Amino acid sequence: MKYKLLALDIDGTLTNSEKKITPKTKEVLEQIQRAGVKVILASGRPLAGLIGIAEELKLKEYGGYLLCFNGGRIVDYRTQEAICDFTLPQEQLGKLADLAKEYNVALMSYEGDDVITESPEDPYIQYEARINGLGLRKIENFREYVTFPVNKCLMMADGDYLGEVEPKIAGRMPELMMYRSEPFFLEVVPRGVDKASSLDLMLKRLGYSREELACCGDGFNDLSMIRFAGFGVAMANAQAPVKEAADFVTRSNDEDGIAYMIEKFF
Repeated sequence: MKYKLLALDIDGTLTNSEKKITPKTKEVLEQIQRAGVKVILASGRPLAGLIGIAEELKLKEYGGYLLCFNGGRIVDYRTQEAICDFTLPQEQLGKLADLAKEYNVALMSYEGDDVITESPEDPYIQYEARINGLGLRKIENFREYVTFPVNKCLMMADGDYLGEVEPKIAGRMPELMMYRSEPFFLEVVPRGVDKASSLDLMLKRLGYSREELACCGDGFNDLSMIRFAGFGVAMANAQAPVKEAADFVTRSNDEDGIAYMIEKFF
């Protein structure tokens, strides 16, 4: 089998519009895992937001991996060993909190199994907590409370407004990397960290080549790994630049696009 690892984005890729993995996709993924392919869940979600899917796909049994926070951390799901772990510079978090207030955008991060924020009433923050199965906890002062390492923060606002203020915020924080995973989500991660850079580190540690890696995704945060992989796959529902970067465009996430691609190329 040419491809020995398969990295899958979750939302809009592995799961359908109802946030579910279809029986067909589940069956095909188990078949290739039985044949020795290692599956990597590669998402912007926090670690806790991937556990349910990892269990559903039997990643512990077959030795799969969890890439969370858009590459901020990769964990061997069977051993729970962290293969890489990148956190935001502590001195930048206070400045980030100040800019969120200045530009009137909601700000959140994660602690354990909770989303933490000064704005628990924000609908986008509630959405993030809900899709990851996390608690939602109000903190009084983000700057003062977050004194521990975090892999990622999210800034949130309506898409048009966020698109307007994103370059202004990013321009004042060149030490960090920012990009949108959804029109209303601005991801904030350590500079130089993305799905591709973390996958590259993982491959080197485990002794694989990039030619043995296939990656599938639909969003802007998947672009780096689709370009990096030996075989980059975009979903039919992917953003236009993702499709342009891919080696193959499969069916949509509502048409078992992952299963279709696997049966065609694995």
